[in-house]
Amino acid sequence: MTPVGQLLILGFEGAQMTPGLSSLLTRVQPAGVILFARNINSAQQTWQLLRECQNLVQHPLFTCIDLEGGTVDRLRDALGPTPSAADVFGARDRKVYRKHGQIIGESCRLFGFNVDFTPVLDLALKPSLKVMGSRSVSAEPSATIAYARELLAGLNASKVLGCGKHFPGLGEGNLDSHHELPVIEKSLKKLWAEDLLPYRTLRRQLPMVMVSHAAYPQVTKSRTPASLSKVWITDILRKRIGYRNLILSDDLEMGGVLSWAPVGEAAVQFIAAGGDICLVCHREDFVLQAHESLFTRAKSDRKFAKRVAESIRRVLAFKKKWLKSARQAKSPTDAQVEKLRRKLWEFGEQVRLEQL
Repeated sequence: MTPVGQLLILGFEGAQMTPGLSSLLTRVQPAGVILFARNINSAQQTWQLLRECQNLVQHPLFTCIDLEGGTVDRLRDALGPTPSAADVFGARDRKVYRKHGQIIGESCRLFGFNVDFTPVLDLALKPSLKVMGSRSVSAEPSATIAYARELLAGLNASKVLGCGKHFPGLGEGNLDSHHELPVIEKSLKKLWAEDLLPYRTLRRQLPMVMVSHAAYPQVTKSRTPASLSKVWITDILRKRIGYRNLILSDDLEMGGVLSWAPVGEAAVQFIAAGGDICLVCHREDFVLQAHESLFTRAKSDRKFAKRVAESIRRVLAFKKKWLKSARQAKSPTDAQVEKLRRKLWEFGEQVRLEQL
């Protein structure tokens, strides 16, 4: 059987292993799992849950989380708040940017995560400010790059993989792609000089890039989401920018893409367009639809099967290179958690004081 599960990162409900989750992981054999606040009660519980997930899957798992700080902070209740990217950027100090990456990385590692879907590379432009808020740091590409470069170095020091998002850029979008499809009327020339500059500059530092569910009609001549577009994924990101690592979709359960295609067809279109790993973050039936659609299409379409095999090889080679030591070896102790909680609080105070 073609191991199409290596093209999926899945989410699920609950904070404990259940017979249903065990069956899902055993059947799908995913590339990874993603946890949200709904799955996380404590460091020890999270570490144990991720360990049990790994025990059911043959290949090393990407154990993923969204931990940007500020409004996107899945560890807030279990560990304490992490400052937002915008607040950290306000310190105007590259050492503070790197420290942000280090403390986020240490938090991820302690809980058992090896992938964090950060940094946000979207420019803080006026149309998107209500949607993005403190998640984006600057309207200037060079300033966004400076923050992201240090954050990635900090994550790397903690053996946690980062992911640049949301390619090709949501800075000019005024709709939330969780619910609707943002349509961004901007030329490729302007996107290349502005929104795409962080991806062009950091292409060798980014272990992963996440593609957004936004449409760019001036580039693709249609309202196809970038996440389903061969023009964006293969022609621009792979070939023109020269990006060589893993390309992920944003969650295929989001309204911005489901308004265009059902989840199974969206998964097929994303892989056909040149993507490597689909995120399906909530519903078991959607995970199974995506898995079945990928398997069925690969079985009946030789060209698609070749595309699938290429991404599976890329994912497994990447894991062999990067996931050797990317796990907290033992369950975290109360003392380790308390020490990190204190460190996080002190960093938050440092950021707050630097802004006074």
